[in-house]
Amino acid sequence: MKLILYLSDYMIPLIMLYMVGFGILMKRPVYDDFVRGAKEGARTVAGILPTLVGLMVGVGVLRASGFLDALSHGLEPWLVRAGFPAQLLPVTLVKLFSSSAATGLALDIFRKYGPDSELGMITSLMLSCTETVFYTMSIYFLSAGVRKTRYTLPGALLATMTGVFMSIILGKWLTFGL
Repeated sequence: MKLILYLSDYMIPLIMLYMVGFGILMKRPVYDDFVRGAKEGARTVAGILPTLVGLMVGVGVLRASGFLDALSHGLEPWLVRAGFPAQLLPVTLVKLFSSSAATGLALDIFRKYGPDSELGMITSLMLSCTETVFYTMSIYFLSAGVRKTRYTLPGALLATMTGVFMSIILGKWLTFGL
């Protein structure tokens, strides 16, 4: 374990040293390449910033308005019948847009029910095996200039739905030993 901790402390500096050394061996202008890459990165960030702000504001409005809680309470009879804990609907929906906002909701669940509870276990599993679909798609497709997404959204939503349902199954199994 100490070896892993030791290696993790020096991993990034070693990778940077390797890249600079390899660039020098290949007779590349390392600093000029770095500056060119930093300029491209800054342009990419400037291009996707409005999308990021829009996503974050939208998630903040949904969370602060109480809409997500009202939706989960309204759908609770159907969700319970389907075996889906209604308390997890806000986390599931927000995770599609923002991982940090979903983490905030997860912390609320941990405070209310406990991290070792069934809901806490399912939430932990769900956050680790699902993706921020809309955030990732908007960032990737905007930066790559992709206009036709074809089957990306249905495939990503199917993968997320599978992750959510497997989280429920595993969470119940881990807490109750089904």
